[in-house]
Amino acid sequence: MADIISHPFDRLGQAGASAGEPPVSGEIRYELIELLFFAYRDFVGEADSVLAEFGFWRAHHRVLHFVYRNPGIRVAELLAILKITKQSLGRVLKELVDKDFIEQRQGSADKRQRLLYTTDKGQALATRLAEIQNQRIGGALSGLGPDGADLARRFLTGLVDAGERSDVARLTGDRSDR
Repeated sequence: MADIISHPFDRLGQAGASAGEPPVSGEIRYELIELLFFAYRDFVGEADSVLAEFGFWRAHHRVLHFVYRNPGIRVAELLAILKITKQSLGRVLKELVDKDFIEQRQGSADKRQRLLYTTDKGQALATRLAEIQNQRIGGALSGLGPDGADLARRFLTGLVDAGERSDVARLTGDRSDR
């Protein structure tokens, strides 16, 4: 009896509509679902390796990213963006503060507010991670032609819950780096 050796990916993508065709009513777009899983895996994978150098995980990356991009963000605003519990954010934030990647300041008008800022060390790490991910995005967009970035933006926006799209658009809108 002969041994059959197969690659784990050999069975993938054998059913469902192709990526370029609209789905038939009730048809599941397995190819796109799986591509999104693989794209996410690889998009965060390189950043994960860098984060591991500091003992950090993806939650640290998300917090660092949004604090870097929104200096002076309130903890309540960060909770709303990340949709995580106060306890989860507290643990991650404590580590980032203790290791001098983020600093907390009191609000000037309301002393109870905690405003978050990246330190120089935090800005350096946030930039390093963004450069890694930007390179991957640039490579993917390079084969899509002049409208590629706009098509990708529209596709990704379409994946966001409809009720949140205006908030996400405001948050991700064209802003100069700070």
